[in-house]
Amino acid sequence: MAIVDISLKGKVALITGGSRGIGEAIALAFAEQGADVAISARKLPDLEAVAKKIEALGRKSLPVASHIGKSEEIKSLVEQVKAKFGRIDILVNNAGTNPYNGPLIDAEEWAWDVTNNVNLKGPFLLSIAVAKLMKEQGGGNIINIASSAGISPSNLHIYSITKAGVIMMTRVMARELAAFHIRVNAIAPGVVKTRLAEALWKNIQDTSRIPVPEDIAGTAVYLASNASKLVNGETIMVAGGGGFRE
Repeated sequence: MAIVDISLKGKVALITGGSRGIGEAIALAFAEQGADVAISARKLPDLEAVAKKIEALGRKSLPVASHIGKSEEIKSLVEQVKAKFGRIDILVNNAGTNPYNGPLIDAEEWAWDVTNNVNLKGPFLLSIAVAKLMKEQGGGNIINIASSAGISPSNLHIYSITKAGVIMMTRVMARELAAFHIRVNAIAPGVVKTRLAEALWKNIQDTSRIPVPEDIAGTAVYLASNASKLVNGETIMVAGGGGFRE
């Protein structure tokens, strides 16, 4: 018996934003630990490429094109995963967006709606839908990808607000769902060395302490496994000790 149990053997995971970056890294890390993995994002060809990598690790995969900001697509996503695997043991709310970087005082309503729908409303609706399934199963595990920008204000103004909402959503859901043996935790990355965030890190001289997607994936494996069985309602910052780097 392992001293620290990080195995996910026999588990089924659903990861949004799973076609690249952090989502792809988490999907592959889960598969390495024995989980079957469903992944969703807006572009099916990108998802299919990741699904092949998961299957190459000996696990089953299901790529589903889905827009997390649209409630009708959330319902369809959960139904497709349930039809394929019969259950969902782990949900990772990773999909996110940041279409507007300007000051709040100049922000238009569309910027708020788009960012909130994908970063907060979508994860809320998906978590509720999956939690109902987990309750029937007797338990489960939800991991929200927040941001250090949700802990300390940054120049990503609306984004910061939505990610702060994700952190509070994590705490509220953890308290409510604990009675059903469902744990809810969050990861708050700083700037991660991905193509999407390149504008935020490319001019930093020392990038050795900037996380890469695999660093986030390692934390996700910990939170998804029995190694963290008594961790609930927490937000773990993964930022190399630097917090949010602007």
